[in-house]
Amino acid sequence: MSPPAARQRQRYIANKHENNSLLKKPKKFINATLRRENEKSGAAKTNNRKYQNERSPESVNVNVGVHTAFKTFVSARLCSAICADISDCDETYNYWEPLHYIIYGHGLQTWEYSPQYALRSYTYILLQGVPGWIYERIFHPTPILIFYMVRCMLGFGCALMERFMYKSICQEFGVHIGRLWLIFQLFSAGMFISSTALLPSSFAMYFGCAALAAWWQQMYALSIFFMAIATLLGWPFAVLIGLPIAIDMLWRKQMFRTFFMWSAISAVTICVPMIVIDSSYFGKLTFAPLNILWYNVFTDHGPNLYGTEPWSYYIVNGFLNFNIIWLLSLLTPMMLVIDFIVVPAKTKSTLNFPRYITLAPYYLWLLVFISQPHKEERFLFPIYPLISLCGAITVDVYQRIFYRLKTLMVQIKAGTVGSHYLDHTMFIAILVMVIGTLLGLSRVFSLYRNYHAPMDLVMELNHFKNSNEYRSSRLYNVCVGKDWYRYPGSFFLPARNFRIRFLKSEFRGLLPAYYADDENATRITHPYFNDMNQENDYMYFPYENCHFLIDFDADKCTSLEPCYSKQSKDWSVMKSLPFLIQDKSNSFFRAFYIPFLTDSYTVYGNFNLLKSKKMKPS
Repeated sequence: MSPPAARQRQRYIANKHENNSLLKKPKKFINATLRRENEKSGAAKTNNRKYQNERSPESVNVNVGVHTAFKTFVSARLCSAICADISDCDETYNYWEPLHYIIYGHGLQTWEYSPQYALRSYTYILLQGVPGWIYERIFHPTPILIFYMVRCMLGFGCALMERFMYKSICQEFGVHIGRLWLIFQLFSAGMFISSTALLPSSFAMYFGCAALAAWWQQMYALSIFFMAIATLLGWPFAVLIGLPIAIDMLWRKQMFRTFFMWSAISAVTICVPMIVIDSSYFGKLTFAPLNILWYNVFTDHGPNLYGTEPWSYYIVNGFLNFNIIWLLSLLTPMMLVIDFIVVPAKTKSTLNFPRYITLAPYYLWLLVFISQPHKEERFLFPIYPLISLCGAITVDVYQRIFYRLKTLMVQIKAGTVGSHYLDHTMFIAILVMVIGTLLGLSRVFSLYRNYHAPMDLVMELNHFKNSNEYRSSRLYNVCVGKDWYRYPGSFFLPARNFRIRFLKSEFRGLLPAYYADDENATRITHPYFNDMNQENDYMYFPYENCHFLIDFDADKCTSLEPCYSKQSKDWSVMKSLPFLIQDKSNSFFRAFYIPFLTDSYTVYGNFNLLKSKKMKPS
């Protein structure tokens, strides 16, 4: 066995050579340096190298270049921007609606944006709002075009982060793991949902994972700056991702000067403009990240008012979004231990860091958030790329162990073509990639098929705007009742004279209200807002003044939630689209689309856009 320094040098040369090849077109290459070293060190070193994460010198290495990977990421994220629905009403009311207010001067306001609480940052909204505002002032597009422009911008930003991360993974973990990660990312339903969501958790994913990628390349200053953006401009809890980076710099490397200097530079660069902007909007000195941290951690009620879930919630949700890749990622620590015991090659660290610290952000995040009573799907967004990474590492370890068992049963001549572990185990990687891809695409298609109706339905109002009935001088009220949380936002309304209104339903929580018609609307404190999720009747609109009504007919009618489509004297159906009835559908077949089988196990109701036959004035 070669000494540790020689093995480290060997691994460095191999990883550097393969990373350089990523920038070129895929081709055959022979690593002469490794071949000469193997010939000198004999069979012992050959046995060690054949378990490492590089191909044997004589074999063909099919690389996906960084530029090619970036093109695939952009394609996938633009598909998400166009096709993904809004899966979380928090995205609609806490981010798309304030953005609509910034651009058009009207939109819905939630209690988090009330100056007395100031939990949300307008600085974050402005990052998306300024490009949309410029687009609107120059080209005067319809609001829906601004919506999709912002989404495409988010998707492109996510693709940039993934490109950076792909290059870092290939350098730090090896090209084989990089290839697996690329495929898992492209066909992940979780990334399809999160990559273009206008949410701080998605923003924290962009910059948090970019910080990890910079860290793996030992770009410490850039890593700290990206981490500060993710935490301060995005989501304060993203600091968990950066904790292992801080431990590495302060404990392992003792880079005290670099750490504190760049932390201070990042804090000043980000916090000063943020405090100035938010204080201007709220009319008082405001630091939103501190407010949201205080509310969620140090108040008696906090987020638990909005529901609690058992620990199994994230297990099920992780499988829906990452299928078997999620399960493999949970097994990674155990598989690494088995790999260390079973496989004779003992060089288990990656190029620059041991795996116990490079993978720590993922498991630290799971440990903290699984223990919290209040759980939401978006809380896992920041670690979605790490799920793919840990899943890829587990697949690689399975391949190494399988090869080890095979060598114990079948004699493989060392130093010959095909003696590397990947030459005998690629069927495992291909099998996992095929299953993961099929399940991912099945989930994505199921989401679009089952839940996309509200977005398509509201866009139907554009046809009314182009009809002879439409009057530009009139204010049209579009009402929602029990389906308030499925409303996609004011960007889907065709013009400024359309307003969303809330009808009283069985829901007993606090709904948003429109910003006041005032120049300083963001500074006004309203008496109807509270942080206890207590219902206020101010938000409800008179039923008789509705011009349009959006309602899901699932054949469950109550006095507060009648089946409006059956009230033919008051309403006519403009358009109706199928929408899944969850409690009447099989849980597996509603989650994944299986051709020729799903239709037999799922039940759909009608999501209706209704038009009043009376059309009373506002």
